[in-house]
Amino acid sequence: MKPSFWLLRGLKVLLFGTLFVALAGYVTMWLWNWLLPDLFRLPLISIWQALGLLVLSRLLFGGWGSRGGRARWARHRRQWKDKVESRLDCLSPEEKEKFRQKMEGACTGPPAWLRRRTPEPDQSASV
Repeated sequence: MKPSFWLLRGLKVLLFGTLFVALAGYVTMWLWNWLLPDLFRLPLISIWQALGLLVLSRLLFGGWGSRGGRARWARHRRQWKDKVESRLDCLSPEEKEKFRQKMEGACTGPPAWLRRRTPEPDQSASV
């Protein structure tokens, strides 16, 4: 695809995201200023304070997203497990054991970026 397509698409996402945030802030500000000063004698708030309230509520309560976040990851994990099992079904028992041992060596111990690598022998020293 052309780079101009991706640039245009990115600008659209940025524009609609900005409009969504502004609209959410405006609605929050409007509801606060309509209800809370009369009910609880609280001060009026600005759009920036409303956006701050939205961010704070997101941090404290974790809303706005679908409730299926964990279920979505569980589904991905299940799909990945099914895919690996289907690929392993066609292997012989010896190949399965070899694969299991290889994965145990790769998946146990410290992460790969923390493992020490053996230095490669210097080629100039042998000449």
